Amino acid sequence: MSVNSAAAAAASIHALQRHYRRIRADTLALCEPLVAEDYGLQTAVFASPPRWHLGHTTWFFETFVLAEADPHYQSVHPQFHQLFNSYYQGVGQPFPRAMRGALSRPTTADVRDYRMIVDERVLQWLDDSGRHPERTDPDLLQRLALGLQHEQQHQELLLCDLLYHFSHNPLCPVYDERALQPAKPVAPLQWLGHDGGLQDIGQQRSDEHFAFDNEAPRHQHYLQPFRLANRLVSNGEYLQFVQDGGYRRAEHWLADGWAHIQQQGWQQPLYWRQDAAADHNSWQEFSLHGLQALDPNLPVAHISYYEADAYARWAGKRLPSEAEWEVLANAAKLPEHWSSSWRAQHNDSQGFFGALWQWTRSSYSAYPGFKPAAGAVGEYNGKFMSNQYVLRGSACITPPGHSRASYRNFFYPHDRWSFTGLRLAEDA
Repeated sequence: MSVNSAAAAAASIHALQRHYRRIRADTLALCEPLVAEDYGLQTAVFASPPRWHLGHTTWFFETFVLAEADPHYQSVHPQFHQLFNSYYQGVGQPFPRAMRGALSRPTTADVRDYRMIVDERVLQWLDDSGRHPERTDPDLLQRLALGLQHEQQHQELLLCDLLYHFSHNPLCPVYDERALQPAKPVAPLQWLGHDGGLQDIGQQRSDEHFAFDNEAPRHQHYLQPFRLANRLVSNGEYLQFVQDGGYRRAEHWLADGWAHIQQQGWQQPLYWRQDAAADHNSWQEFSLHGLQALDPNLPVAHISYYEADAYARWAGKRLPSEAEWEVLANAAKLPEHWSSSWRAQHNDSQGFFGALWQWTRSSYSAYPGFKPAAGAVGEYNGKFMSNQYVLRGSACITPPGHSRASYRNFFYPHDRWSFTGLRLAEDA
């Protein structure tokens, strides 16, 4: 390795070190509004306690970076290897997901200490790598970058889970005390057209630009001419669907969706509530800011694929495919000034990014030529390519720098605790 290339490699490692510090600090900053009792909350199998998120993201660095870098590595606590394993069968038997909220020990203080110790070890490893870049495995540096993207995903999940937990408390706890500003009036619905044809989809993974394995390989996809709405569907528009008996009319629903809403008794989006103190047409919505009057100008949030698809049918439209969405999102580009914050509470429904994740009609499956990474880390995405649908864009709680047009989020069709909305599409 030449002097210049060694210097460049060392500078890259030091930049990664700064990025590591920032991302790890961001997670702790999200926990600042919490009280001690909040850290162990688990009100559903799919929603984990904050304390578990703090431990699991740390476990990832310990398991897939530190232990790989040093064959003689000694874990901070041997049992953490099981307690904070989410689903990686290749590295041992995970602790049951439904029981995460039953863990009063390790305490939150123990988990914070665990984070601090692992952070010190990771940063020391990066210091050593910066001094001796020629001895550093570039695959481990890529693994560290994956761990940081993974932590950002859990920053988002932490807020999704907290909102779900708080929604079960009759006191309606408030995560963010700052007052919400009313959303701007909804812009008239317009259509963005595309002539279709053979389009490049996905992203090649490289050292310069991070991408998850499920975003690759880049490949060609043929599209018929189509149009996408210039904005997301609003609360006010979705309320018309509710008031028109949308949840009581089977003709709008997929069979599985109709069976699900009948079984679950759904009559509106997840966090909508009718104001008991007012007339029956008055609605409220629970958010990270607590219980608020339903703002008709905000994009409708926390709906399942089934609900998004039913609304689109009711409106005489359809949901976009993920390829259609990506082609137009690439044309629109991600604004350089954009940075997400839950405090914005998805006020801007105009762009492709930063308000809500948007359901597509595309099943989550492998791109042509997809190959998961070797070893247990290959379980990250590939093992979930069954019975789920792709969402595109990002949400108001997505960390800055974690959005790109090729990003493939995915959930089961009945999931609606995440920050999900919809954008309409139609054939041209």
